[in-house]
Amino acid sequence: MTTTYHLSANELSVDFLKSVKSMYKGKIISITVETEMDETEYLLSSEANRKFLLESMKQAEKGELINVNIGKTNKNERG
Repeated sequence: MTTTYHLSANELSVDFLKSVKSMYKGKIISITVETEMDETEYLLSSEANRKFLLESMKQAEKGELINVNIGKTNKNERG
């Protein structure tokens, strides 16, 4: 059986640990702690993304922007 809890380190408490202990009473369990990447860390995690994003930021700073009408669909663009 696998159970995954997603919570902030600040949410860990004695009560949480007691409830885990109670749910798995008498069983051997494994506890793995890993941090989740935020969106920026994820987007900068590959070299290709990093270069693309940094170049895009430079273009935005220079005012080199593209206006996009999100409400416009391909059907409308064809006329």
